[in-house]
Amino acid sequence: MFRFKLSVVYASLLAACVLGVAGCASTPVDRTLKMTPAQIYAEAKDEMDNKQWDKAITLLEKLEARAVGTPLAQQAELDKAYALYKGQEPARSVAAIERFMKLHPASPAIDYALYLKGLVRFNEDVGFFSSLTRQDLSERDQKAAKESFESFKELIERFPESRYTPDAYLRMNYIVGSLARYEVHVARYYYRRGAYVAAINRAQQAVADYRAVPAVEDALFILYQSYNALGMTQLRDDVKRVLEQNYPQSELLKNGFRTVDEPWWKIW
Repeated sequence: MFRFKLSVVYASLLAACVLGVAGCASTPVDRTLKMTPAQIYAEAKDEMDNKQWDKAITLLEKLEARAVGTPLAQQAELDKAYALYKGQEPARSVAAIERFMKLHPASPAIDYALYLKGLVRFNEDVGFFSSLTRQDLSERDQKAAKESFESFKELIERFPESRYTPDAYLRMNYIVGSLARYEVHVARYYYRRGAYVAAINRAQQAVADYRAVPAVEDALFILYQSYNALGMTQLRDDVKRVLEQNYPQSELLKNGFRTVDEPWWKIW
């Protein structure tokens, strides 16, 4: 009986060893262990050039661990943030950028980090489904647009001579247009549902907060229509004069609300 139990124990141990060996045999070999940091970075760049973002991210993370405290590790951090952005992972990208800025506040690449952060937020809402639905950025929540604006603004204020500043200016202008159109979109929504007071409030917000953007013309027209619907003729006529004075070529009073054929953000 004792021999039988002992043989069972030996058999169990043998089976465990066999399984352990099999498990070890199936463990993937990390080929970067014999590579220098420069070689890892070169391979990561190749993967990025080929748009293999997941593979590039894995290599860059290994490089960060292997080259801690070196300029190459800092470059890997920024490249990883970019790869995450291109790989449609905006939240992780922004987290990586913010971590870089916290760890390296004096880095000469802070201007690029701010630009990339703004770029991630700028493009966050432009995706595959948007191209299918043709939904304008101004029709969606503007939190990402506002965060993008703040990043570009900080870049311009801190680094006015940066190579990224001219493009940041252009994107800020488009963001302002988007924010104004968002207010107009909401105002029009209220107007079409007969909530004229709410429509007036949102249209007034657009007129007060934004200048020299096309959406202001639409906001004034919504004010004109809403005051007219409420029978507030004096305010209606005041708005009409402002509209005609500032937009003498406007067709809104004659043709009504305009339709947008192509989302403005498609140029990006």
